[in-house]
Amino acid sequence: QVQLVESGGGLVQPGGSLRLSCVASEYISEHYAIAWFRQAPGKEREGVSCIRGGSDANTYYTDSAKGRFTISRDNAKNTVYLQMNGLKPEDTAVYYCAAGIVACNWYGPLWGSWGPGTQVIVSS
Repeated sequence: QVQLVESGGGLVQPGGSLRLSCVASEYISEHYAIAWFRQAPGKEREGVSCIRGGSDANTYYTDSAKGRFTISRDNAKNTVYLQMNGLKPEDTAVYYCAAGIVACNWYGPLWGSWGPGTQVIVSS
């Protein structure tokens, strides 16, 4: 299975921005979808955004991310990005990327590969 490593997390003030990266250990073929999930302390993991493979590379966002976050992929670099703008304290969580030969969905067990996560803290 493909191995994933996230980076780009950190401490940011409310209203600030961060760009998370998810680097895969091998070429991410068009068959793979890549998703971002997050888990806040004391809460269940939730989906954030997903991007399909292939030339269409359709993107999907949960309500919490719509209008503020943008997902993109650079297949040449085996990397998927999550640009997060207008960050809020409620965005504080560990962010994980996941890969799978699946349609975009927010059901964690369907995703075959996960990264270790990167911490995002939004606080003044």
